[in-house]
Amino acid sequence: MPSEAELIEQRLEKRAELLRQADVYPARVERTHTAAEAVAAFVEAGEPDFEAEGIEGVSVAVVGRVTAQRVMGKAAFLDVRDGSGRIQLHFRRDVLGEAFEGLKLVDMGDFLEVSGPLFRTRTDEVTVAVRSWRVITKALRPLPEKWHGLTDVEARYRQRYLDLISNERSMELALLRPAILRSIRNFFDGRGFVEVETPVLQQEAGGAAAKPFETHHNALNRDLSLRISLELHLKRLVVGGMEKVFEIGRVFRNEGVSTRHNPEFTLLESYEAYADYEDVARMVQELLQHVAMETLGTLQVSQPDGTVVDLANGWERTTYRAALLEHTGIDYYEHTSLESLTAVSEAHGVSVPEGTAWATALDNLMSNLVEPKFVQPTFLFDYPTELSPLAKRKVDDESVVERFELFALGYEIANAYSELNDPVDQRERMIEQASKAAAGDDEIELADEDFLTALEHGMPPAGGLGIGVDRLVQLMTGEHSIREVLLFPALRDRQAQAIPDPETPAAHLGGVPFGGVAEALQEASRAERETQE
Repeated sequence: MPSEAELIEQRLEKRAELLRQADVYPARVERTHTAAEAVAAFVEAGEPDFEAEGIEGVSVAVVGRVTAQRVMGKAAFLDVRDGSGRIQLHFRRDVLGEAFEGLKLVDMGDFLEVSGPLFRTRTDEVTVAVRSWRVITKALRPLPEKWHGLTDVEARYRQRYLDLISNERSMELALLRPAILRSIRNFFDGRGFVEVETPVLQQEAGGAAAKPFETHHNALNRDLSLRISLELHLKRLVVGGMEKVFEIGRVFRNEGVSTRHNPEFTLLESYEAYADYEDVARMVQELLQHVAMETLGTLQVSQPDGTVVDLANGWERTTYRAALLEHTGIDYYEHTSLESLTAVSEAHGVSVPEGTAWATALDNLMSNLVEPKFVQPTFLFDYPTELSPLAKRKVDDESVVERFELFALGYEIANAYSELNDPVDQRERMIEQASKAAAGDDEIELADEDFLTALEHGMPPAGGLGIGVDRLVQLMTGEHSIREVLLFPALRDRQAQAIPDPETPAAHLGGVPFGGVAEALQEASRAERETQE
């Protein structure tokens, strides 16, 4: 089995031969049909039977990447794939003459342009009877595992382009995600919401309890943060009179990397004046049902392990306190001190690191012992005030706020609340949060004086919503790792590798050619320049 470097050397030689004949990287191609359109046109035309010679019918010009080759002396069958799918090509020596011999210069992964009439083979395959063809891109590196698929998870994430070429499921996910985003936009547009854009670089990264990424703006000579939320700027727009707004944007949190977390992710937030958290809960249910029907065609979302998430009838409702009591027997009303809450947490196997705030310890208890039990869509209402500095207190119990989170498959899908619009109460809570930050808590809701100033001009009652789009895509696709629904997830650095001997022709590191391969590429470039001169 030749090494990758040897295969590259062979391809470079073929490239040189092709360049002596014609340009193998043309700027323009002839294309009349995609692969799918060609098959459809053939069916619509009446499908003439297979004939050994003199095929008549629909003629097409198609382009695509070579994904299979079967050369059999006087004939050859190749498969090419474009963005719409795959189509088979039939080459015959007696039809093509010398052009048939050029197939020896074609490798898997090359792009071809072919033209000719369509026919159906005896194996029932719609096929192009090639009358003319040319290479329009010569690939220098071989495809992974001879088209049997890229199975190494690390390689799939680092070289997503190879993953998309090799794995149909990865391409399916890549196309389904934008379909879900379009469906979300259709839903909000139909309800009269206005889509807006807010700053990514912010003076204060507020709207969530998370550690931001920080940077410095040279021209303004000031430190800025990448946003961790969309909330505070969207609320400014509600203050300004925009009653229904939403944004789908990237946010950045300097946190760990896992199957559920990525340091940059896509967030949907919406704000509606004169609505409360009950209104938002109804909207969220309708949103998920709309997205499922529009993109999947069903409200029964199947998972790889056989679980079916029922978005039609599976919705459940409970409260934060009731859920904790039901699943752990713990009533946090009885554990109002950090010491007491720490003791009961550790008794249930949940450790509480030193310096953890009471609210954080309580949330960890819920995250570890309760949330994983919510498989069907479950609304968890009425959170402790300490966990929700931007939510409105309940009238009958000021120790809790009008907030809910939606869970499914054991993880959070949505977070919403009746927005706190009392500027005095909001300032007091932000000052309290600031004191916690000063005590060393770096995941705390920070004060934003400009937002407070806006709030003091008056914001109407409003219901706000946040949905992690990546997790919503996970739910709709049945993927349990966020890395599967992100085209380019954050990854840890590669382990240090010894740099190979540059004199060894086969040496390369991390996909970057060294030694003989690099020299061959440079030599090919020099030869081309000399020819042009």
